[in-house]
Amino acid sequence: MANEWVETTLDAVADLLSGGTPSKDRADYWGGTIPWATAKDMKRFRLEDTQDHVTENGAENGTKVVPAGTVFLLTRGMTLLNDVPICIAGQPMAFNQDVKALRPKSGVLNEFLPYLLLGQKERLLSSVDLAGHGTGRLNSDQLRRLDVRLPPEPEQRAIAHILGTLDDKIELNRKQNETLEAMTRALFKAWFVDFEPVRAKMEGRWQRGQSLPGLPAHLYDLFPDRLVESELGEIPKGWRVFSFGDVAQQGKGAVNPTDEPGERFTHYSIPAFDAGKMPVIELGGSIKSNKTPVPDGAVLVSKLNPHIPRVWLVGQAGDMAVCSTEFIVWTPKSPANSAFLYCLASSSEFVESMCQLVTGTSNSHQRVKPDQLREIRVFAANENVIAAFSNMVEALMNQVLQNSRQSRTIAQLRDTLLPKLISGELRVPGAEAFLGERGL
Repeated sequence: MANEWVETTLDAVADLLSGGTPSKDRADYWGGTIPWATAKDMKRFRLEDTQDHVTENGAENGTKVVPAGTVFLLTRGMTLLNDVPICIAGQPMAFNQDVKALRPKSGVLNEFLPYLLLGQKERLLSSVDLAGHGTGRLNSDQLRRLDVRLPPEPEQRAIAHILGTLDDKIELNRKQNETLEAMTRALFKAWFVDFEPVRAKMEGRWQRGQSLPGLPAHLYDLFPDRLVESELGEIPKGWRVFSFGDVAQQGKGAVNPTDEPGERFTHYSIPAFDAGKMPVIELGGSIKSNKTPVPDGAVLVSKLNPHIPRVWLVGQAGDMAVCSTEFIVWTPKSPANSAFLYCLASSSEFVESMCQLVTGTSNSHQRVKPDQLREIRVFAANENVIAAFSNMVEALMNQVLQNSRQSRTIAQLRDTLLPKLISGELRVPGAEAFLGERGL
């Protein structure tokens, strides 16, 4: 029996714990150091932190704290109409009443439980019913009765290791991309907002033939050594204030994928952005409503609240790439390239200006109009400096795109293997051989 898979139920393999919400009227319950997980946080498999935090007093009065490694399952919310978010807590966390925490029982390894649950995603989604106001709901009694197959502990460990290694690589790529993007944003701010190269020359910190961080010696003559007044305040002499429309061209047009139901479209959407910037490959017949075509090298900027700011750099989009109309499609104008446009649209100055342009009431979609985006003026430069910066950051952003492509490939492999491993259709040696053939 010890070497056999066991037919059992979710209730037999895990405890389901309920969370809650401390009183919002108590200031001493909120703003602490303990993450408090809700539906809006459950966008990645590895949940490292949350938007809201509670104090120890708050955690003791209205919610529950679970240890790192606990599995979170969303059981109530609009998200359940399309997806069933499952996450692993990266640190001790509290959680609200829309989320269930699962802790493994005896005979179930902690690292295997999240994959056991992920293997049931399609079945879970099919069992979602509707609560009040059309909200999706997973019934707790049905969850407990969910039948699952449990392998012996050595096989649990091996399955978790295979799938966990793939997820580790995806997470490593995500963190590397965060670092690379932070570097490019910092460099953009230094050159075009704070004018650090010019100030370094003015103050004698940068001499001809020298290099400074982010300032190779051969760029010395590109920067003046004086600041003059402008509409943005002081800017380098000889430079001018640019608008977003000076370096970006809006992509227009409409595509109705249902006209080609059998074609495979690369679909860029807000949920796909939140799920690690991984566009979804979908058949045209399953994509509802008109979409905007996405050319190679485009930069997608979300125009609706609460999705501002979401900025997506697209590499090789392909012939059948589309995005939801929540995004505005932009392509670079010379001398800027896609990397420069992405840095500009991701800058805190641009995002702040964009948020100030949002119109609409709380009862309707709040949005920013494309014409208003074109007029945002938050940086000063000349064309030679824009070209030099564009070339400098292109390699960094190409690495970001390469990491993203690799993560999409790994995610597809993981999603292919997971249900087969969890059901026992594919055993561990077969999975290892499958990955070995693909260099993983």
